Amino acid sequence: MQVWAVANQKGGVGKTTTVVTLAGLLADVGYKVLLVDLDPHGSLTSYFRFDPDELEHSVYDLFEQLQVDEKRTKSLILPSSQPGIDLMPASTALATLERRAVGKEGMGLQVAKALATQKQSYDFVLIDSPPVLGVLMVNALAACNHLLVPVQTEFLALKGLQRMVRTIEMVNRARRNKLEYTIIPTFYDRRTQASVSSLRELHKRYEDNISTAVVPVDTKFRNASLKGLVPSSMDAGSRGVHAYAKLLRNLLEQRREGQANG
Repeated sequence: MQVWAVANQKGGVGKTTTVVTLAGLLADVGYKVLLVDLDPHGSLTSYFRFDPDELEHSVYDLFEQLQVDEKRTKSLILPSSQPGIDLMPASTALATLERRAVGKEGMGLQVAKALATQKQSYDFVLIDSPPVLGVLMVNALAACNHLLVPVQTEFLALKGLQRMVRTIEMVNRARRNKLEYTIIPTFYDRRTQASVSSLRELHKRYEDNISTAVVPVDTKFRNASLKGLVPSSMDAGSRGVHAYAKLLRNLLEQRREGQANG
């Protein structure tokens, strides 16, 4: 089971769109996918038409008791409307977690421990994390095999990326195995100088980690969201879906190479 976290310490860069689109493409080719929503805003949960304010059980339950087992974890997972995709939803109670976590040990590994109980059930797990460095993002980084960092192609987003890269470096000092990451340029509009110059700067600073797949501005993502569908089932031929399909091919190739070398 591969676990990919999608994170950035800046909001509005396309994290949920990245999670949903990659999940749809993986499910399209037969993989069983679990999505985990760690963002208190619950955008991923709402995408699939669940209400974070009304759910009786959610990923928050993992933090109420540190004891984690297969049955308890499975009880938190909901089937989505999309074949092959399940969801561990968020609740707004996650917003209180930072305060509750003060002085508690072991809170940073709860998601990793829960996902370990589901290894036989899923091929891929995609985690949507909040844009804040705290216990929830720490859980996402601790649980994942690979980190995906969507970055809007504009100046302020580049500043946010610097903070995220520093966080990755800090995490890698504590991990036994280095956390590999891929930067995904998003909201690219080649008609604007801001996008063009930002993409050039991303390649200049992060050449070893930037994806060759560049996600364009595409209204088809919004249309899919309005219907609660993964973008590939809404319009598989759209420019945005093509970009994510290229990204996915690259990620799967990296995975195969890693398995061959490992």
